[in-house]
Amino acid sequence: MTAKGVDAVVRDLLADIETLVRCESPSSDHEAVARSADVVAALGRRLLDAEPDRVVVDGSTHLRWRLGGTPRVLLLGHHDTVWPIGSLETHPYSVRDGVLRGPGCFDMKAGVVMALHAAASVRDRAGLSILITGDEEVGSPSSRRLIEEEARGCDAVFVLEASADGGALKCRRKGVSLYRIDVEGRAAHAGLEAEKGVNAGVEIAHQILAVAMLTDPERGTSVVPTALSAGTTTNTVPARASVALDVRVWDSAEQRRVDRSVRELRPVLADARIRISGGINRPPLHAEASSGLFGLAASLAASLGLGPLTSAAVGGASDGNLTAGLGIPTLDGLGAVGGGAHADDEHVVVAELPRRTALLAALIQAVIDGADAHGTAPATDADTADTAGAIGATSPR
Repeated sequence: MTAKGVDAVVRDLLADIETLVRCESPSSDHEAVARSADVVAALGRRLLDAEPDRVVVDGSTHLRWRLGGTPRVLLLGHHDTVWPIGSLETHPYSVRDGVLRGPGCFDMKAGVVMALHAAASVRDRAGLSILITGDEEVGSPSSRRLIEEEARGCDAVFVLEASADGGALKCRRKGVSLYRIDVEGRAAHAGLEAEKGVNAGVEIAHQILAVAMLTDPERGTSVVPTALSAGTTTNTVPARASVALDVRVWDSAEQRRVDRSVRELRPVLADARIRISGGINRPPLHAEASSGLFGLAASLAASLGLGPLTSAAVGGASDGNLTAGLGIPTLDGLGAVGGGAHADDEHVVVAELPRRTALLAALIQAVIDGADAHGTAPATDADTADTAGAIGATSPR
């Protein structure tokens, strides 16, 4: 391949990221997500000269490219965001002083663009699959089966979620469980005959205290009551109440312990009834699932002159938890370097875009060429240089 100057690479990446960021795509707005899928599909069509499969499940639009042969490497990302329509008015797209800003740029529209550019630069795409989903930010309810089906049989999954602080790859993630506790009591006039009621608000308070006790800081387990509602008017004993629970754990045994304990909850007040819904959403991503691929990435980064890589354990989950849960080697956090995910300060460091894209391309090629996803036999120097040179990896920062 002919090496491409880093300035040209950055211009191309920025142009495509801008196009995607300017197409707002909050997860719950299926029409907006469909428009975003059109933009991503057009980008992939131009870069890969290939049409994606457009998979719509429960209104959410997902895109999949299979670029020949049996899938061995899966690039995994999402094009939906947490930002509502109109966010561009208050958080406009901009690039100043080497920093790119805009709603969803860091989580994770830059990563989507990086995945497609990296795939386009790979010498041999046979065995490469790309899946860009449209509902990750709401827990992947419609894409989970698609993700798991695409990952099965692969040698490696590379997740284009944004990096951790300082550009660290995410080699360990907490598992997530999500629950809702609904309480049914009995309404009564709060002043005239409160004793005839069954106060659902009081019952939900008992349940909140019970689940809060399931937290185990020493094991890194958090059980957090979040959205809470009770009652209808100020002079009525509440007949109904509910609370949502967010559970984060480092290991599967803890996840099972909390799940069992939540399901064993019983009412405290006479005649109150409770209903538990939800459950385990994503298993933990254990370090063992990433260690081999991280070693391979570190070796390739050194050969590309990208400097040492670092790894991080994070409390947030991603679709990488799902693929790691199947036993597929999974490396996460390969997307943009920056910060402020979901926040006003969301941003991407522009100088890192070509460097991280080059690393991803080298990883893809190495695994396709037979590198062991458990950490041995990295790509030859010739292969690495060929892939990296195509996207300016060796250019200075």
